[in-house]
Amino acid sequence: MRISIQGEKGSFHEVAARQYFKNDMIEIVPCSTFDLTLLAVTEKKADFAVMAIENARSGSILYNYTLIRESGMKILGEHNLRVIQNLMALPGQSISDIREIRSHPIALSQCMTYLNHLKGVTLIESDDTAGSARYVSENHLEGVAAIAPAIAAEVYGLEILAPGIETYKKNYTRFVILGGEKDAGTDGNKVSISFATGHQPGSLAAVLVRLAELEINLSKIQSVPRLNGDWNIFFMLTLS
Repeated sequence: MRISIQGEKGSFHEVAARQYFKNDMIEIVPCSTFDLTLLAVTEKKADFAVMAIENARSGSILYNYTLIRESGMKILGEHNLRVIQNLMALPGQSISDIREIRSHPIALSQCMTYLNHLKGVTLIESDDTAGSARYVSENHLEGVAAIAPAIAAEVYGLEILAPGIETYKKNYTRFVILGGEKDAGTDGNKVSISFATGHQPGSLAAVLVRLAELEINLSKIQSVPRLNGDWNIFFMLTLS
């Protein structure tokens, strides 16, 4: 089973994919962008995609909501991953040796309480947490560290200098598992819908009142820009 993810091997996307599919034998298909992650499925290079959709601290990834809606793919499942950020570097390095730290900007923002206590260290934003670990390893960069999942240290031969440096200890990211129409079942416990309403008072309220009358629980509502130049929006609802 081939699973496409955004990011390098050793990323949180890979951790989420392996946890969700448990003991199933899966092959990870790394992709550099979220667009390519979904394209890998539509072009039959992967069977399913695993994509982050929201973080407990950073909020929703609006672009991914739009990608899912426009792709026509179906949400088949979800997985909540406890995100633990770790500072890692080449073996033999110590924290006092570090003068540069590389990681994804969201990962950096999740660790600022720890990072603010480091003196003389430059923070460098990169495209991926695991990619930062690979960069440090492949280029044998002394004095340079990465913030990434623990599995990245194993994959790229790095040493964890400081584990669990995220500020918010209930730091979870919600991932969705995406596939084609043929993979969608009828035994799920949630449903996600996307719709737009007329631009008049009470239009959204009328929808929500109707859902309440049907005793349907609304677990999430997200507005996403409708790219038509008129500042209209789509509403993305998760119902259970």
